[in-house]
Amino acid sequence: MDKLPLSPGEFRLLNLQQQGLLRKNKGKAGTLKSIQQLSYVQIDSINVVQRAHHHVLASRVVDYQPVWLDELLAKKQIFEYWSHAAAYLPMADYRFSLYRKQQLLEGKKHWFDVNQQQMREVLARIRSEGPLKAGDFAATTAKNGPWWDWQPAKQALEQLFMQGELMVVRRDKFQKVFDLTERVLPPGLDCRVPDDHEFAAHLVEKYLQSHGFGSVAQICYLRSGIKAAVEQCLLQLVEAGKLTPFNYQNQRYFWQNDLLPPSRAQKQICLLNPFDNLLIQRQRLQHWFDFDYQIEVYVPEAKRKIGYYSLPVLYGRDFIGQLDVKAERKSGVLLLQHLVLLPEVKLTAELALALKQALSDYARFNGCNSVALVKASEPIRLWWQQSGLAADLALLSLPA
Repeated sequence: MDKLPLSPGEFRLLNLQQQGLLRKNKGKAGTLKSIQQLSYVQIDSINVVQRAHHHVLASRVVDYQPVWLDELLAKKQIFEYWSHAAAYLPMADYRFSLYRKQQLLEGKKHWFDVNQQQMREVLARIRSEGPLKAGDFAATTAKNGPWWDWQPAKQALEQLFMQGELMVVRRDKFQKVFDLTERVLPPGLDCRVPDDHEFAAHLVEKYLQSHGFGSVAQICYLRSGIKAAVEQCLLQLVEAGKLTPFNYQNQRYFWQNDLLPPSRAQKQICLLNPFDNLLIQRQRLQHWFDFDYQIEVYVPEAKRKIGYYSLPVLYGRDFIGQLDVKAERKSGVLLLQHLVLLPEVKLTAELALALKQALSDYARFNGCNSVALVKASEPIRLWWQQSGLAADLALLSLPA
């Protein structure tokens, strides 16, 4: 077994640094910088609190405003497409979205059978009328199934979007508004379809940029048919002295050895979104942070251990628990539905201060002016009262 080139704690710090969680960016330019550093930000529709894509960016941009994401999209500095899921990506990486689009154009199936006639009709309307959303097309079939039982026009829109013939120009009440790709792309963009080697090199570069180190499986996460090309790319980088391979917990990792961790992380709390880039690969999270996390949105209510929408609680370089949250927007109350801390966590005054700051920031981000603890174990509830958190968070002062 190779000797670890850094300690496990140093690798955790490196991961947090490359994820942009140790030193926040600022402003709209910083928002773009964060998206570029992460390589994608996942889009999610759940809105019991502020949506996932906004939360991910607010964790990395000190003064983040959701409108900036719309403005970056309108200015063609980012675009919507598929990473491992629906995501915002840097426009500079547009070329590499063509790899999947080409496969779909050549017949690879996405979610449903292709209806060429419906697609031609949808394209003709958008070409003639300008940007349209699914709601602009009349329903032609009865909806009798789950949420993915889409109308034919919506299926056609999504297929054309995935194939690259349409792009999203904006969101209207979270509905995608589509226009012809040729009318959306900025001039002078590189639109050459990458081959397997180029696409693999892109995956390796972006993954190591945003994490500092990774395994073949992590780099190829939810991408089929590219493993051999990724392995070849990694081997070439090792031979060139740019990557250092090592084994950890029976897995082979590759470290970009010009990236070094900071000496320490500030003792501050970060409440991370369930779809945060740091968390999305659960095995990696377990491997390096010894943190077992599962989002329970898809778990039947009776079987949930934490709650519907639990946020992992990061303290310094370690995860210390979870917090299920819900924003009661009419009353302006952020409900802490269930606060769970790991048994080994010491309930100190320092921790209370860090938690107060994190909850104050998160409440304001959600447009709430108070925080209420609904459920916690008795030791945590007692500490909550005695530390002053209950009084301090009962009424926040929102900026004008």
